[in-house]
Amino acid sequence: MAKKTIMLVCSAGMSTSLLVTKMQKAAESRGLETDIFAVSASDADNNIAEKPVDVMLLGPQVRFMKGQFEQKLQPKGIPLDVINMADYGMMNGEKVLDQALTLIDSK
Repeated sequence: MAKKTIMLVCSAGMSTSLLVTKMQKAAESRGLETDIFAVSASDADNNIAEKPVDVMLLGPQVRFMKGQFEQKLQPKGIPLDVINMADYGMMNGEKVLDQALTLIDSK
């Protein structure tokens, strides 16, 4: 299976770093090769331009930006969704990883 690149976007890129760690552990336990990273909303455009991203997940605190990111990602065929607020609050790396993989598989 090819490496999956998952980008999480939040307001500052800080609160999501713990979630990234939990998602990486979940991916490792499943034997998945992933590149999971978090960026601030202001850095998201640069990251989309610089690296091949398979899916983008928005933290609940930046859900209002979904429309503007959809316009940028649609031509590239990159799926986008907002992380479930309960999963985000519980820092449930397994569930958020499942959400990302489901989006990748459906594109």
